Amino acid sequence: MELLTDYIDFWQDKYESILTYMWEHLVISFVVMLLSIVITIPLAIYMTKMKSERIKGMIFNIANVFQTIPTVALLAIMIPLMGIGFKPAVAALFLYALLPLLRNTYTGIQSIDPSIVEAAKGMGFSSFGRLMKVELPAALPYVMSGIRVTTVYIISWTTLAALIGAGGLGDLILAGIGYNDKQMIFTGTLLAIVIAMLLDLLFQTFEKKYSKA
Repeated sequence: MELLTDYIDFWQDKYESILTYMWEHLVISFVVMLLSIVITIPLAIYMTKMKSERIKGMIFNIANVFQTIPTVALLAIMIPLMGIGFKPAVAALFLYALLPLLRNTYTGIQSIDPSIVEAAKGMGFSSFGRLMKVELPAALPYVMSGIRVTTVYIISWTTLAALIGAGGLGDLILAGIGYNDKQMIFTGTLLAIVIAMLLDLLFQTFEKKYSKA
């Protein structure tokens, strides 16, 4: 009971700082996901139209390389290139988001039954019309799965962005480690988990609603 009382007092004293950290965390994560979706999904769609398997393999290999680099190392690499703060954190996390979105969208489009695409052609759909009315809706479960997985990863990895001065809940966790304050560590960790779960639920709800439409 005493622990709960102490934790409530901690929130009352620090809630403004906690909200600031949480807002910074959300902004970084949102920008990374927005850039990832806007750039990666169209790239994956374009790759399904490519005839060169060599070029497609090269793109996947490059995206895969970024996944093999430890998060802290990639963030550190960005410092001499872009300095510290928001921009290098977004750039590093964007590189991590490439592979799951690219792979899932590409797989989703490629898994569509060719007879469905041919039927759409027979009905007079243009290439863009087939993409919007047939291919993307059919590939939606794959695309949304990639978005959901990537979002959870990004929310988690954004906590490390504090190491290069980008802010976010990682600042709260690092401060807790520095001051040996378990409440700060627990709060930063818990909020990151809650944000990831809520966003995953939001995307899941969107996917179900859109699939039924």
